Amino acid sequence: APVEIVDGDRCGRFTATVISGVSVGASPTWIVQRLLAAGMRSINNVVDASNLVMLELNAPNHAYDLDTLGGGGFRIRRAAAGETLVTLDGVQRRLAPRDLLICDAADRPVGLAGIMGGLDSEISEATSVVALEVAWFEPVGIGSSAAHLGLRSEASARFERGVDPYACEVAVARFAQLLRHTCPDLVVHEGMADARGMACPSPHRTTAVRVEKVHRVLGIALAAPAITHLLEPIGFACSALSEDVLDVTLPSWRPDCEAEIDVIEEIARHHGYDRIGREVPKSTVHGGLSPLQQRRRLVRQVLLGSGISEAMPSPFLAPGDLTRAGLEQPVIKVANPLVAEHSALRPSLRPGLLAAVAYNASHRRPDASLFEVGHVYPPGGEPLPDEREMVGVVLAGREAPAAVALWREVAAALGVGARLDQDRVPQGLHPTRSASLTNGRQVVGVVGEVHPDVLDAYGIAQRVAVLELDLSVLLARIPQAPAARPVSRYPSSDVDLAFIAPDDVPAERLDKALRQASARLLVDLTLFDVYRGMGVPEGSRSLAFRLRLQASDRTLTDGEVAELRARCIDAVAAVGGSIRA
Repeated sequence: APVEIVDGDRCGRFTATVISGVSVGASPTWIVQRLLAAGMRSINNVVDASNLVMLELNAPNHAYDLDTLGGGGFRIRRAAAGETLVTLDGVQRRLAPRDLLICDAADRPVGLAGIMGGLDSEISEATSVVALEVAWFEPVGIGSSAAHLGLRSEASARFERGVDPYACEVAVARFAQLLRHTCPDLVVHEGMADARGMACPSPHRTTAVRVEKVHRVLGIALAAPAITHLLEPIGFACSALSEDVLDVTLPSWRPDCEAEIDVIEEIARHHGYDRIGREVPKSTVHGGLSPLQQRRRLVRQVLLGSGISEAMPSPFLAPGDLTRAGLEQPVIKVANPLVAEHSALRPSLRPGLLAAVAYNASHRRPDASLFEVGHVYPPGGEPLPDEREMVGVVLAGREAPAAVALWREVAAALGVGARLDQDRVPQGLHPTRSASLTNGRQVVGVVGEVHPDVLDAYGIAQRVAVLELDLSVLLARIPQAPAARPVSRYPSSDVDLAFIAPDDVPAERLDKALRQASARLLVDLTLFDVYRGMGVPEGSRSLAFRLRLQASDRTLTDGEVAELRARCIDAVAAVGGSIRA
């Protein structure tokens, strides 16, 4: 049975042995029971012998009916695009050039190399002469074809992990031995066809093993004779290169052993892990968190300390999730998604957090407060996406002031600042109750409330405050060490001021004006009331602030408080507000 290997980079060795005197029938009971114990069903004595050899020797093989092979031989080549083959399971497979075919000498496909034989050449009751194939195929190619065709067999699983390319003769001898139990007139013809390809591994693989390296890795002192005593019983031939170096020949049936460290692992395994002992390694370098890791942990501590639970939504989105969240922007599609519905990398944390809020609300927990620290993947980077680390917070049942207060807690902890820019309202947020957080011209986050249309799309029946920060920017900024401020022993004074401000003048502008006017005497500033209605002009609203004033070296007099009050009123008037009568 002559053999021709066309694609030697995929087929390293292919042997074919002709065996006559075959009488197809049932297998002996003990072979049937062995196969059943291994999870395989009995078919007939020829196929059963082939399967048992594969299980015993890790040598996948296949018996072909020689009379059905055109030209009485084999040709191993890649498939042509669109070529088809009906495999033993009765399914017609459409092949691609990545798939390797076993063809007969007439170039007719008779099997998928390393995976499954073809239906036309299977063993039948009329078979009397078989051509037994035992081969070695390149593992990565077999795995690629099995995944591409969705066809995984016992043979493909073994070829993917690696088989012995020099076990062909033993496999043929064992096959004949098993088959002779039912075929006493069996004849194994001499002259096995043995073709080699360029991918065939070398039969003489060696590596140097240093005794000192064994001691350094395992922490035990083993002399060269002791190492030889451990390795030779499992097929590793050893010879001395020098007093402290062994030349170890690696067995052909151990494709997992390639380097010195692999041999050291075998030494440890046969010496006994329980005999190696336990010792904690000592290091002169002490571990620690980098400044960026410390600041990331600080963000988590602030959010957890505020009673917010950490969530971990999936980083993959369905195509409609961004539209539902009110975010219209391009996404990066995943070529091989784990779930077909989640085929896009998220450019924002908000869809996953809103889905978590909706899930909690549907399970009678409406006031969920959640945050996530994770990466987003907006397109635009070259050649990789513009991956950024973000923190997203959603507060169900809370309004925009809660998100602003939380931002101030995080900003104070990190020692950073940003301006609330209501002229740039982020997508998917309430148009008059949201703002961008900007530092100069750079947007570092958003704060506010989710748009009512988005809440309706998620089935959320209450307001949801939201805070999103770009940690890639904020964590990279190392602030100056904060200076301690003395605690005043003198009493404080509270001043309540209500201002009329047009709707297009943000409250943050009044807040900033009051802080600047109060200078160092301001201890706390709170917006405690927003009113629209009788007594307030149309298109305006009343904003009531409470200022807590305190000096560090004296008790403030009524005159000082009145002077500071007038200064605050003038500062607010300069930004578009007026004192409410």
